[in-house]
This record gives sequence, C-alpha cells and structure tokens, in this order.
Amino acid sequence: MSAFPLTRALDRGTTIFLALLAAIAIVVPLLNLLVPASSPFHLSSYFVALFGKYICYAILALSVDLIWGYCGILSLGHGAFFALGGYAMGMYLMRQIGTRGVYAHPILPDFMVFLNWPELPVYWYGFQHFPYALLMIVLVPGLLAFMFGWFAFRSRVTGVYLSIITQALTYALMQGFFRNNFGFGGNNGLTDFKEILGFNVQAPGTRAALFAVSTLALMIGFLICRSIVASKLGKVLIAIRDAESRTRFLGYRVESYKLFVFTLSACMAGVAGALYVPQVGIINPGEFSPASSIEAVIWVAVGGRGTLTGAVVGAILVNYAKTTFTSGPLAPYWLFMLGGLFVAVTLLLPHGIVGSAQQWWASRRKPHEQRPVANGAAAANPPPSEPAPRAAE
Repeated sequence: MSAFPLTRALDRGTTIFLALLAAIAIVVPLLNLLVPASSPFHLSSYFVALFGKYICYAILALSVDLIWGYCGILSLGHGAFFALGGYAMGMYLMRQIGTRGVYAHPILPDFMVFLNWPELPVYWYGFQHFPYALLMIVLVPGLLAFMFGWFAFRSRVTGVYLSIITQALTYALMQGFFRNNFGFGGNNGLTDFKEILGFNVQAPGTRAALFAVSTLALMIGFLICRSIVASKLGKVLIAIRDAESRTRFLGYRVESYKLFVFTLSACMAGVAGALYVPQVGIINPGEFSPASSIEAVIWVAVGGRGTLTGAVVGAILVNYAKTTFTSGPLAPYWLFMLGGLFVAVTLLLPHGIVGSAQQWWASRRKPHEQRPVANGAAAANPPPSEPAPRAAE
C-alpha cells in the first residue's frame, strides 16, 4: 500500500472518526479501571464487555460494507467467517485451560473427555500457541472465502443467486458444527475459558484491554477500507458494482478484483469473531446461523451502505436497541421491530442514516459554494457580443 492512497484516505471526516475511536479506546478503559465505582463517571465491567461486543460487530459490518457497498457483492453468509475466526480463538482458549478443567485432563478439553475421545484431533494441534492461533484466525476464513469465491466468481454467479449460495454455505457449516463428532463441542460449543496470554479472562483489566484492542482493530480495519476505496482499486470496485459487464468489456479482470476484496472481507470478519469470543466467553454453532448474517446486512443498510462510517454506526445503534428491547416486555416482538426498522429505512432513508446525512449536508453546502463561482464565471466570461456584419463583396 503506497503512501499516496493512505494520505488521500485521511480526509477530514476520516481523521475525525479515527480520532473519536482513539478517544473511546483510551477513555472507556480509564473510566472503568481508575474511576471509583461510586462515581457517576464510572463505567462497569459489564458495560465495557457489552460495548466491546458492539465494536466487534462493527468490524463485521465494516467487512460487509466493503464488498456490498463498494463492489455490489451481497453476502448473506459472512457470519460463517465471523464464527470461524471465533472458533479459532476459542480453540486457543480451550488449550489454555489444561488441568483447571472439570476433568483435569492436561491436553483434552472437558467435552472431549466427557465424550470419551481417546486423543486430541490433529486439527487441534498448534492451538496452544498464540501466534499459530492468530494465523488460523485469518487463514481459515480467508482460505474458505478464496476457495468459494474462486468457483463462484469464475462461474459469474452474481446477484440473488450468489446471496443464496452464501446463505447455504453458512447453513451447512452450522449443521456440521452442531455434530459432536466434528470435535468442536457440538451444540454447546466452546466455553469456560480461563485465561488469555496468561491473564484471567474475567479480570476487569483484561476486559478493558480487550476493549482497547478491539477498538484498535476497528480503526485499522476502517483505515484499510478507506485506503482501498480512495485508491484506483476502489474506483474499479465501484465500476464493477455499477456496471460489471461494461467494466469487463473495458479489459478489467472483474473476477480477480471481486475475489481479492471478498477474501479480505472474510479475513476482517474472522478477526472480529476472534475478538468477540473472549469478551462474551462462549462460541457455539449459533453464530453460523443465517439470521446472524442477515442482521449484519441490516446494520449496514440502516447505517448507510457505501459509507463505511455508516456500517459502524448502524452496527452499534441496532445492537444497542436489541439489548434494550430484548430485556423488557417488548422482547417477543424484537424481530418484528427489526424487520420494521429495515423496511422503514429502505423506504424513508434509502441511503441509510449516515448516507442521508451526507446528502443533506452536501445539498446544504452546494448553493453556498456554487453562487460565488457562478458570479465569478459570469464576470470572467462575459457573453459574446454580436458578430460584426461581413463586408459586402
């Protein structure tokens, strides 16, 4: 990545947004750790963990917006990449339990001892090392996305057909991970984590550190996405979104561009899942549910497709509303409320919250910017005078 696209990506709005995220990453842990619990400015560990979960969802929404908002790839299966990254982190955390488990087995996790597994499966090897787990967090979702995209994009599967196939992919993975003989804990998943990098997962300091790391990951992901969409690559992606056949006719290898951005998006979703697991304390096959992937698309639509900042805002707002309304008398009606919100935004704010705000601001600034230019242009270029009559020959 050259310095020029990075410099061009750091416009005023991006700089303000990144500064806001940096402030949140610093202030929230400090208010949790240093401010006494009796103070009105104190933030509880529950709030830090809850908001940290929202940040992870924001990274997932950002990955969806990159492919849907700028390349026109509507994926209804990005929850699969999120869950795979979460399982990779969960396997590392399970290997750290050791003899502190219920059955005190030094190698096998408790669910394997309960199911009478004789030995650790081969694909669990190496997960006791944090660098190996980090590699798998990115490699497994990225490799699956690369293989899926290689066949789908070369076959020129687009539109609703691609959306249905991605939904079928995550549903198939969900059914597979529900089986106990897969070696991932069945429907109970992976839980009862003890520590990460030698620190107690439940300790307030660890939760605050995980929140700061999640916010930093969101900043890095946002900067990567901004650098892509502000470069020539981003212009090609938009061209593919708006007129794929014409872009292919101009000589661009559309399949390669779509494969690259789809794989990168899957890696981002895997990182989001890995940061999500130690903060919520569990990962199970429910994360593969197609409904989870559809919700991620709703976050992007509500916030504003093709804005990046809208994806982050939409993920946080919708999940905050979900937390609020699923704990009271309106809990049975939350899904109806979510569907109604999606329909309302589609009809009333087709560009989402951030997209509509940007359009309103641009329309407000446009008359003030054009009036002096028009007057100046009129003074510098007066209307041409009537041509002189030609002399009679």
